[in-house]
Amino acid sequence: MIQHIKQLVAVMVLLQALCLPAYGEQKTVGNYQTGFRQEGNTVFFSNTEADVRLEFSTPDMFRVRASWDRQFPENEPYMVVRYDWPKVAVQVSEQGDRFLLQTQQLDVVVSKAPFGVAVYTKAGMLLTTDALEGGLVKTGESVSVTKKMEPDEHFFGFGERMDFLDQRNKKLSMNVGRGKGLPHHVGAYNVLEANYAPVPFFMSTRGYGIFFHTAYPTEWDMGMSHPDSYSFKAEGGELDYYFMYGPGFPALLDRYTSLTGKSPLLPAFALGLHVGTYSGGTWGHEAETSDQYVIALGRKFRTYGIPADLLHLDSTWRIFGKQGGKGATSFEWRPTFKDPKGMFDSLYAMNFKMVGLHLRPRFDNGNELNLLAMAQEKGFVYPEENNPGEFVNFFDQRAVDWWWEHGVKRIADQGAMFLKTDEGSAFGALANESEKTGPTGADIKWKHNIFPLIYTKASFEKFQEHNGMRGMAHTREGYAGIQRYPFIWAGDWPSEWQYFAPVIKAGLNIGLSGVSYWSHNMGGFEHVADPELYIRWVQFGMFSPIAHFLGMEHPSYKEPWNYGEDALRNFKNYDLLRYRLIPYMYSNAYTNHTTGVPLMRALVLEYQNDPNVYDITDQYLFGNNLLINPVTTKGAKTRTVYLPEGTWFDYWTGRKYDGKQYVHVLTPLDTIPIFAKGGAIIPMQPEMKYYGEKPVSTITLDVFPEGTSTFKLYEDDGKSLQYQEGQFAITEIQSSLSGKGFDLKIRKPEGKYRVPPHDYLAKVHWGDAAAPATITENGKKVKAAANAADLENGAGWYFDAPSKLLWIKTKRSNKDDINLAVTL
Repeated sequence: MIQHIKQLVAVMVLLQALCLPAYGEQKTVGNYQTGFRQEGNTVFFSNTEADVRLEFSTPDMFRVRASWDRQFPENEPYMVVRYDWPKVAVQVSEQGDRFLLQTQQLDVVVSKAPFGVAVYTKAGMLLTTDALEGGLVKTGESVSVTKKMEPDEHFFGFGERMDFLDQRNKKLSMNVGRGKGLPHHVGAYNVLEANYAPVPFFMSTRGYGIFFHTAYPTEWDMGMSHPDSYSFKAEGGELDYYFMYGPGFPALLDRYTSLTGKSPLLPAFALGLHVGTYSGGTWGHEAETSDQYVIALGRKFRTYGIPADLLHLDSTWRIFGKQGGKGATSFEWRPTFKDPKGMFDSLYAMNFKMVGLHLRPRFDNGNELNLLAMAQEKGFVYPEENNPGEFVNFFDQRAVDWWWEHGVKRIADQGAMFLKTDEGSAFGALANESEKTGPTGADIKWKHNIFPLIYTKASFEKFQEHNGMRGMAHTREGYAGIQRYPFIWAGDWPSEWQYFAPVIKAGLNIGLSGVSYWSHNMGGFEHVADPELYIRWVQFGMFSPIAHFLGMEHPSYKEPWNYGEDALRNFKNYDLLRYRLIPYMYSNAYTNHTTGVPLMRALVLEYQNDPNVYDITDQYLFGNNLLINPVTTKGAKTRTVYLPEGTWFDYWTGRKYDGKQYVHVLTPLDTIPIFAKGGAIIPMQPEMKYYGEKPVSTITLDVFPEGTSTFKLYEDDGKSLQYQEGQFAITEIQSSLSGKGFDLKIRKPEGKYRVPPHDYLAKVHWGDAAAPATITENGKKVKAAANAADLENGAGWYFDAPSKLLWIKTKRSNKDDINLAVTL
């Protein structure tokens, strides 16, 4: 350790001389002076210029706070959900020119002069260290941290970004909003400025993560200015950040979401298709909207046999009001909607599970309801300069309650079950659809980023209580903690090839930032899509955490029948496949709920030690077993796919590949390349026209045998909050392939939830050219069937030699443990 300290001092001196960012006149925390003590999990230091506190949350996570006025504000209630942690065993000692703080997982070295923090593993590896004389700095109102950057260090996270995946050697600005300026192609459609859901959190391939605990706008220089250091700076507030150690990225996401909150489970049907509509008339065509259009749209999905379960009406369902223009909400229906309640009732009669409405956070006066004037009189809008304001003051619970009772509840009582909460970024910034910027002032600088969080929270919690079931919120903007009120959509990107790949990147980055439930407008939003682009985007969309579409080009909206027979067939086929995959997706959603690991996973999340994946932005794992590879080039007949370490199977053909190599695959228009991980077990339900159309009497297990692997099938009632009280069940399934044969063990469900009965149909991708010799179920021989179709009538097995598929239907149901043994 002594040698490490000497090396650390040398490094810090070098950083001091060469690597400090040029912020102008700086005020450091100075040298340690007095006050070193430990109280519970907190260790205190008083320096010549500032006080510093290290607060341990766990043995592998601690918080650093610095105060130049020696006052520490109360803990904020918006981003972080937990401050009260159990006692952490921290051994503290003063050792000459430094202090040593030791936990079971970390050694934290605090140097006295100048003051700085360095963190080591128990094996003595340096994880990160402050720059001396510039590690913790205050300049005017801004606060910043500068740290040493290792040559092999790469950085991932930072929220929903469309620019890069690996942010090493990049500069980032983080403040909720979109690109500004006209024309749109160099303004709002600027993938470098898109910042709808920034998250001030990153993970380093060195095995640690940092959450900058601030709502102020931030700037991050991740080695662009100086090759040996990185820095992060906030425009105001306290200097406050959390350090956490993994060392794996999944463990870091677990740590981060233990701070900012785990995502709840959405209703299971929310994994089905979400349909967005302008009700027949987008901007400039509002007179063509109607409730009958919406009913006919729902009926058309049922007629075509295209599964769909959720529908939302975008902006033009309501009149825009007298004062706020297109950006405000009057809560008054357009006169073309003759019977809104009847519309909702008709859609629910077609087995749509939830129908929602688009909303913006500003009140307006309508023809009959003067909600803006009433809210202003009661003080329930956020005051603006020289006027009482228009934005609902979501920082005031009384205002939230009034907004619900006098506005939202009107539409909820008619049948609306969720909101699409748009324009959260307009609080204190220019809105998309008006020239209004809303409130201004010193405290708006940090409230701007918090506003979309509490705006969405109000919608989520109010509707959850009103509906008496799990909540859901559909929002564009977010910040640290938005995963608690899912879900996010990526914004209104045009139907052009140039925006397709960046949207995929946005999904990977937000997943690396603690948010799993994420969506986008399949096929794009504005402009009429090229049918080929529409087909390719839909393929990606059906393998996104939330499958959703909405388009605004009148009259060619984004419904599949508007783009030709190929597009219609492609949409239906992949939608049907998605519905079959709901048991697999739902089990992975539970993994997200308990660990923070997202459904859509950048390859670096599971292969962080493989530099080949650091810049892969057009491949991802969908759940734990499927590798998805969208085709983003017009006219492409092939594409290159990187297969990480391990064994992989072509999902469509069953062909086996070794990992850690690049392969070139065919990409016919109707096919998105998919690979299954060796050992994959993928539970599937029967085809459905909508979620719950029929009982799941048989679960198909799509198995790609390789070594020994397991899958935990999660089941609950899919709708209530009882899963939070332990009302769920988990079925463990194990696949084992050896030279002697193949075993598939299916344990009966364990847990408080009483699972409906079902048997199993194993679909085993059998690499052997020959049929197996014998198959037994719990020691008793299983009879061979004449063909696969016969298995619908009862237990048995069938080997399809041309496709090398072995089908086994169980006799027993999930009431018993089942052991299937295949002998070569």
